[in-house]
Order: sequence, then structure tokens, then C-alpha cells
Amino acid sequence: MHQSDIPPLPQGLLGDVALPLYAQVAARLWADMAAGGAKPGDRLPSERTLAAQYGVSRVTMRAALADLAARGRVESSAARGWFVAQADEEPVDGPGDGATSTRPRHTVRGFADYAVEQGLRVRTRILSSSTRPATVAEAETLRIGPGAELFEMRRLRYLEDLVVVLEHNRLPLALCPDLATTDFTTASLYATLRNAEPPQFPRVADYSVEARQPLREEAEFLELTEATPVLVAQQLAFNQDGRPLELTVAIYRGDRYRFRASITD
Repeated sequence: MHQSDIPPLPQGLLGDVALPLYAQVAARLWADMAAGGAKPGDRLPSERTLAAQYGVSRVTMRAALADLAARGRVESSAARGWFVAQADEEPVDGPGDGATSTRPRHTVRGFADYAVEQGLRVRTRILSSSTRPATVAEAETLRIGPGAELFEMRRLRYLEDLVVVLEHNRLPLALCPDLATTDFTTASLYATLRNAEPPQFPRVADYSVEARQPLREEAEFLELTEATPVLVAQQLAFNQDGRPLELTVAIYRGDRYRFRASITD
């Protein structure tokens, strides 16, 4: 066995958190690659070979590879197949014990991704979900035609049964038609995007946060009984091709959310 140059996946992906099959396969595949001494630039076996090796369908294996690609672990070439991605990592503090791990740069993480990495149980309550024509303002922001189909969802997100955030998500339906039929009570929005054809990877995002007092409806949904401020985050995420992918307004309980960022020139 050779020492590997590739970093481990976040511990949560290999723990006891219940994950969809493609995510379990992704974690197993990455662990096997690390144990086998894989290095950046190494070519992976074909999807067909990997599917047979792990006893899953090619659709599941493709989703697993797409999940690893979204994390910056592997990359594909239309003519040559899948490869271990070149290192593009930054250190991340461990869980309070001084340890460090790594994560890919330029990858936007979703709420469920964060929960899995932290080993936390996530729950979602869907308030509304529908498709409708985009307004002129939304079309301009998302760079789609006015009246183009938009997927819209409002939902409450919980960690360990404690409500944390009220989200309003809007996405161009053409980039991922499965949005309209997916049950996001249990499914991850970002995982659904990664499984699209072609896969949609949230790479970078414009993000802003401001504090204010909650509206009455927001206070009720977030179970606020005192004068606790909320943090309102607006995010416009872009896919791997630089196209706007997701417009989200997230209203966090101020006592259950902390925003951290690395600022570079």
C-alpha cells in the first residue's frame, strides 16, 4: 500500500449519518482510492467497471462521481473519462481538538452538506413548492428569459429538531427539471443539482448578510418568543459554467447561526 496524496473526505461522510446510496458509494470509492495511493491526475476505471466493482447501477455510480466532482475530488474529460482532481485545497479547523482537514476551494456547500460534515441530523419542513414564470427582475438576476419556468420553494430547516433557518429558493427549471418532482422533505437540493443531466455544481456565490428584527410570520416559523434579531442572507450561486443557478434568501435565527468567511485578494 502506498501513501496517498489525496485528502480524506469530511468524517461525517464515513460516520453513522444515513446517506443516500450514491453518497455512500462516493465515500467508499474515495476511501479506497486513498488507501490505494491514488494521486492527482491518476485515471479512474470506467463508470461501467466501477459500477460492477461496487455492485451498483451506472446511474448510481455516475451520481457518486458527480458528488465527488462537486467536492473538487475528481474531474472528468468527455473523451478520456474520470481523473483524480489536481490539488486545490485549503486547511479547515478540526472539531475543537486542534486537528485540521482539507476541503476543495470554490465549492458552495448546502445546508445538508454542512449537516453531514458536522454529523448532525437535518430535517426539512416544506411550506410551499411550485413552478411558475419568472418575473422580469428574477429573469434579469438569473439570466433567463422573462416568463421562463422557475422552480420556487419555501422551507424550514432544522438541525437536531431545532429550527435554524427559513429559506426561499428560486432556480431556473431548465437547468434541472427534476426539481419540480423531487420530494425535498428528504432530498438534498444540492445533491439533486449534482445528479442533474448535465450535472449542476454550485461553484461560487455572491453572498450578503444583514441583521434586522423578524416579521411576525418569520418569528412564528422560527419559534421566536423574544426580541431576537434574525440574520437575512441573500445568495446567488453560479454553476461550473458561470451561469446563475440558485437565488436564495435565508432567514436565520440570530442565536443559532454564525457566519464565517475567508477573505482573499
